[in-house]
Amino acid sequence: MSPFAGRINAARAQTDTLFAALDPRALYRRPVPERHRLIFYLGHLEAFDWNLLHERALEKPSFHATFDKLFAFGIDPEPGGAPVDQPSDWPSEEEVREYGADVRRELDQALDRVPEQLLHVAIEHRLMHAETLSYLIHNLPYAAKRGPAPGAPAHTTFPANPMLEIPAGSVTMGRPRGNGFGWDNEFERHAVDVPAFHISRYKITNGEYMDAVRAGAAPPHFWFERDGTWFQRGMFGEIPLPLNWPVYVTHAEAAAYADLRGASLPSEAQLQRASEGAAPVNADFARWDPVPVDAPGGASHHGVEQTLGNGWEWTSTVFGPFPGFEPFPFYPGYSADFFDGKHYIMKGGSPRTAACLLRPTFRNWFRPDYPHVYAGFRIVENAG
Repeated sequence: MSPFAGRINAARAQTDTLFAALDPRALYRRPVPERHRLIFYLGHLEAFDWNLLHERALEKPSFHATFDKLFAFGIDPEPGGAPVDQPSDWPSEEEVREYGADVRRELDQALDRVPEQLLHVAIEHRLMHAETLSYLIHNLPYAAKRGPAPGAPAHTTFPANPMLEIPAGSVTMGRPRGNGFGWDNEFERHAVDVPAFHISRYKITNGEYMDAVRAGAAPPHFWFERDGTWFQRGMFGEIPLPLNWPVYVTHAEAAAYADLRGASLPSEAQLQRASEGAAPVNADFARWDPVPVDAPGGASHHGVEQTLGNGWEWTSTVFGPFPGFEPFPFYPGYSADFFDGKHYIMKGGSPRTAACLLRPTFRNWFRPDYPHVYAGFRIVENAG
């Protein structure tokens, strides 16, 4: 048996669990207007694996070329460019599940012939979708999904958030080639000199962000107000707004808040420098929702808390290649298609980020106005 079989089955179990949480009728809903209907993702996870592996490693012909194409690619449209398809345009759930079962059976019989790099790509791609599917499912009405009701108490206080000094130093960015798997944008390894700066000990909390809302900022996507009381939209139920949880916002909202504070968002290099020696907190599918920003464990060598887990962190860095970047020949558009100046780097991880993606070199990215991701932020000030 391939040593990757266990990892593949564990990744499949994560995405299977998400689809099992849905009312079957929800598969044909589009909970986020800019994304496909959920039925697409049921087919996409298997079609991606098949399209990646069947010609390059298995030397087998396609058994359902129409589905291979239909479910090949997700979408990242410009604002206002939402798709217009109808539920009737998609195959039945039974057909899609039968296709997926056939793909799994064919691949499982041939894993020993698949290069390790391609298996890493298939596994991590699926685990990334386990997180993005969580974003989408989060936007469904509660009646359309099944899961544990949130048990979080209302937290009406939040911790002071001091600025910590990070001394000047060199930070190593990226991975060396030939030393384990990484996506194309993680290479090449290089050093960056980072001047001294100050950074907030914690992610900015809901309580801190409330000041911006009171000053006229729009409430974040995950907040809502009813009868003068603020609530958070949890995955499976609403929660009185926990003021000591990290606030999840867009990049644009994070940058505006930092400006309001006379500060800025950290660069990718600054955040990686501040994160040195950190351990995960509330990651690897540990929970559906956040925990308080001062939950113990995981501080970096510099005393900065929760830079791995409990919410991605926006940076000021536009997504682009490192020196020496080379696209994967078998997936040339994975990163290069997004080197367009319209996406910003996020680092760290969320409660729904798989353990293998918590490595310091992993780079995530989204548009600055996309509100659905589990992304928070912290602020920086230049030293002196």
